[in-house]
Amino acid sequence: MSYRLLFGTYTKSESKGLYEAELSDSGELKNLKNTAEIGSPTYFAVSNAGLLYAVDKQDQRGGVSVWDTSTIPFKKTDEQISDGSSPAYIFVDEKRQLVFTGNYHKGLVSIYKIDGQKLIKSDEFKNEGSGPRPEQESSHIHFTALTPDNRLVAVDLGSDELLTFELLKDGKLSQPTRFKTEKGFGPRHIRFSKDGNYAYLLGELSSKLSILKYKEGKFELVKTVSTIPADWTAHNGAAAIRLSNDYKFIYNSNRGYNSIAVFKISENQENVELIQQISTEGDFPRDFNVSPDGKYLVAVNQNTNNATSYSINPENGKLTLIQKDFYLPEAVRVYFEK
Repeated sequence: MSYRLLFGTYTKSESKGLYEAELSDSGELKNLKNTAEIGSPTYFAVSNAGLLYAVDKQDQRGGVSVWDTSTIPFKKTDEQISDGSSPAYIFVDEKRQLVFTGNYHKGLVSIYKIDGQKLIKSDEFKNEGSGPRPEQESSHIHFTALTPDNRLVAVDLGSDELLTFELLKDGKLSQPTRFKTEKGFGPRHIRFSKDGNYAYLLGELSSKLSILKYKEGKFELVKTVSTIPADWTAHNGAAAIRLSNDYKFIYNSNRGYNSIAVFKISENQENVELIQQISTEGDFPRDFNVSPDGKYLVAVNQNTNNATSYSINPENGKLTLIQKDFYLPEAVRVYFEK
């Protein structure tokens, strides 16, 4: 079975915005085309209604733009742009018809109501705090998502925190419950176990992966492991984290060590074992994703303008390289279309 993928990018050099490509039934990428010209759409989310919500940078202003994906090129239907930096992350809550954004530079969580093909801002929360590393001079919200019990969790790289909110009526936020990581952990992205009782938190600045227990908006640390070899002394920033479709394996990308790390999750879900480090065949792999059938993984290398594809062994979770030289300019986001 073949799939269509969408890719978000920076537009500092060769890229023109959003791109689409096809992943063949043999796991090879082909037929690249530009689907929308947007300023540095580094992240986006697609709703069940076929609307794409993209990070949008316009000179010294930034925010979110809304795009109808029913035609190519995509058609812009709305934008929410303001002075300053654009968000780092966007998420759609289908049940409540809300869009969440996390703004790294502003330390800000924003919520918008979906109103047809437009957005209406309903609330925002600005966090305060810092950490011991140079990159942690202030709050840096890097990720927002729903918990298994439909709370909102925001990951703050700058303050070494997870912020968990109740979502009130009319898209309003409660005051957050806070979980503190170890100092300098620099949390970036989080994923949850199938039963919702555990979470896997990736630390960008520390290149570490933490296993957390989760219940009713509260987290508890179980164990922390490294995502890179102990003898790697050059710079590395852990980036994206995904789980296999059967929830038995964790994948994370390492920017600097330029690899995908593969971890096996123990049966009790409280331990992980590093079973593979495989090169991304390029430089600075910020994002990757697993195909809906669980057979393939596609990663993108921002600095070398190439994408790589791998087959996934269904028994042991390990990756085997299929393709490494597919041209894709400045790519930093991988999404399999539904």
